[in-house]
Formats: sequence, structure tokens, C-alpha cells
Amino acid sequence: MKKLLIMGPPGAGKGTQAKILAEKYSLIHLSTGDILRGEISKKTDTGQEAQSYMDAGNLVPDNVLLSMMESTLTELQNSGIILDGFPRTIPQAKGLNDIFEKLNSKINHVLNIHVEESKLIKRLIERAQNSGRKDDTEEVIIKRQKVYTELTAPLINFYKNEIIQIDGDGTIDQVTQRILEYI
Repeated sequence: MKKLLIMGPPGAGKGTQAKILAEKYSLIHLSTGDILRGEISKKTDTGQEAQSYMDAGNLVPDNVLLSMMESTLTELQNSGIILDGFPRTIPQAKGLNDIFEKLNSKINHVLNIHVEESKLIKRLIERAQNSGRKDDTEEVIIKRQKVYTELTAPLINFYKNEIIQIDGDGTIDQVTQRILEYI
């Protein structure tokens, strides 16, 4: 069973490509948001703990996210999956490796979709205007890119032996074709 991880900055097209790959390979598309919502709706202890952090306007701590991830991955250990938006930090990546080790499994491919920052910002501004999301101002978009660079970009080095760099510039189909060449 394929276990894929897809990374990249906001606006690189991770979610779009994850959906395409999930459909093509019959993978379960897992995003952190989906897992959080699932645990909260099931009213699990971890879900309720996560909800309390979110209600207070705080980020859900790594140990809570990893507990949810372990529960989900254990449930799906015989299924193909694509992880989108997790891990975001080195501690999360280390925790994820520990989970896969416990399950006697591993990530088959780590895909990093990269796009020049100026193009990402332009893409996100256009997306915000077309979707009517007024909160996605240029200032907010630039801040998100900065947070990504500080927190998530170090994962590229963490996964340096497994990572496949994908040029995310071009049409959706062009990017998909680049990914398919590797997996």
C-alpha cells in the first residue's frame, strides 16, 4: 500500500495534487483538518482536548496531533494514504516516523512541490479575490509564507534522503505529470 506525504508552501497546489493522486491510486487523502474534525465529531478524549485548544484560539500541541495521527494511521494501516499538511514541524516529523515504525510501515514517497515565492503570492491573491475571502490580504498571505519558511521548510532537510522535488509552476496537469514520473 502506498504511503505518500505531500509538502509545499501555501498556494503550491498540495491539496489539489493530493486529491488527484488519491483518486488515481485509490488512496485516502488525510489532512490535519480532516483528522481534527473527525476526532472532534467522534467526541474522543483527544478530539475534545484539541477542541479546547482551538476554542481558546491556540494551536493544537504536537502531542495531541500525534496521538490523533497514530489513532488514524493505526485504523488505516492496511490502506494507501496521502498525508497533506502534516507534518509541519521537525518534532511532528519525528513523531510520525515513530508511529510508522510502530506500525511496521513507512512513507514511500515524500513529495515537495516548490514554486517561486512571488508566483505563490500572486496565485494566493488571485485565489482570495476569486473565492471572496476578504481575510486573505496580501499582508496575511506574506505572513503565511514567512511562517512556512520558518517552521515547515526545515522538513526539506529532515527528509533530504527521501524527498522528491516537484516543480509546481505550470498547469495542474503539468504538475501532476511531473509527480507521476516519480511515483
